[in-house]
Amino acid sequence: MPSNFVAKGADGYEATMGRWSKRLAAPFLDFSRVPSRGSVLDAGCGTGSLTLALAAHPDLTAIEAMDFEEDFVAALRKRTTDPRINAQKGDVCALPYGDGEFDGVYSLLVLHFVSDPYQAVREMRRVLRPGGTAAATVWAYGGLPSWRLFWDAILALEPKVADKDPRTKRPMTGEGELRATFESAGFADVADSVLTIHMDYANFDDYWYPMVYGQGTFGSFFDGLPQARRDQLRDAVRAAYLGDDSDGPRGFATVALAVRGTA
Repeated sequence: MPSNFVAKGADGYEATMGRWSKRLAAPFLDFSRVPSRGSVLDAGCGTGSLTLALAAHPDLTAIEAMDFEEDFVAALRKRTTDPRINAQKGDVCALPYGDGEFDGVYSLLVLHFVSDPYQAVREMRRVLRPGGTAAATVWAYGGLPSWRLFWDAILALEPKVADKDPRTKRPMTGEGELRATFESAGFADVADSVLTIHMDYANFDDYWYPMVYGQGTFGSFFDGLPQARRDQLRDAVRAAYLGDDSDGPRGFATVALAVRGTA
């Protein structure tokens, strides 16, 4: 089943989301209880932020990484020479592994983009050994204030692009949804938590260009506008970013939801 994530290559992903995936990986793994040894799976690895964080655990013997986007898988392969890591293309809703293969299965910022998150969680449980732990995290609905600033400014001038607004409510992003899904899939000892990171930008350009030309379809729409309209939109977002201050660093507290359970 295809993903509903609009991918525009590994570089676009890194600029828009990969750097924040890397920042979220550490608190997520602290919550997830990575096994002291054995084999683990990064289900929906993207360009490898979580995979490489898992590789920092020296006693893990095998680290499988899988993603629906071949460009992301190729980018991960270029980022590591760790012999424990095997990256391949695959579908989180139909994991290409046998029953009970892993001691841990992890999903970072994936379940709100897959075609059937309930099936994906069932698959995560299927490939776990008895007693193994699975964990997942997604951005909380309304938990991305940097995106809210951008889209509120854009939509005030261009309401017709509302269909391109990525803040639409997605499955698993509401309070309690992840926990209920893990419980319905048969996990035991289910626990959930809220994780917070900071999205820090060096200046307005560091904020603006990834938001316009990273993932999603807004960039092609923006490029099709007359130059005067593009300048107007950019000025509106810039004013929202700067507020009453000069250009420079800005930080946005950003919230993700997490859950773990035992097979």
